[in-house]
Amino acid sequence: MEVVVRATPEDAARRAAEAVLAALPTDGRDAVIGLATGSSPLGLYRELGRAVAEGRADFSRAHGFALDEYVGLPPGHPEGYREVLLREVCGVIGLAPERLSVPDGSGTDVPALMAAARAYEERIRSLGGVDVQVLGIGANGHLGFNEPGSALTSRTRVKRLSDRTRRDNARFFQGLDDVPTHCVTQGLGTILDARRLVLVATGDAKADAVAAALEGSFTASVPASVLQWHPDTVVCLDEAAAAALRNRQYYDDAAAGLGDH
Repeated sequence: MEVVVRATPEDAARRAAEAVLAALPTDGRDAVIGLATGSSPLGLYRELGRAVAEGRADFSRAHGFALDEYVGLPPGHPEGYREVLLREVCGVIGLAPERLSVPDGSGTDVPALMAAARAYEERIRSLGGVDVQVLGIGANGHLGFNEPGSALTSRTRVKRLSDRTRRDNARFFQGLDDVPTHCVTQGLGTILDARRLVLVATGDAKADAVAAALEGSFTASVPASVLQWHPDTVVCLDEAAAAALRNRQYYDDAAAGLGDH
């Protein structure tokens, strides 16, 4: 696991974009990118858009897979994650909308939702798996919508959202009562299947979750602790998000590379 701390959120986003670009296939295959929503990855997506504008990247033939989707929102709802990603990713990096896949939260019962979840997993497999998965982290340590207590080997499925997550997301809706109670989310096992994970976290509100995920126990109580289990994880933080790390000096020394040993 590579942990990189930069002075500002903008600097962290630039380093995260470098990590994403370095993980894209170079053998002619269409890239497959896992996409997180939320505020943390926005700077990363802007940096990828800059790389496209400068001719250093081309996502026009890439495939994008969203981490999660709410259950029960009507098609076209502005806070549905398909619409969010169309605005915040497709239009920024040039990802074709028809190449964006989002978990289907339109089912009216658990069997229908789970059937769609299994189809989602198969769609990922059919394209050879995810090359690089972009991640944020919730204040309670969730990845995607895998709330504390999620099985560490879980696959895409229906989950109940925690009260904390719903309250955190209420700012995007008219009020808490409008926030869906359930979601369809990629499982932690699904996330771990990606060849590279790139997590971006900024701000002091994420500091405790970051420290628990990176330096605490490997436990379902902190879903993001699965980052410790992946062979190619890059974590990009600003100073505020890194404030609670005990091993900060080591991360800084490691980031200096062989030129300073």
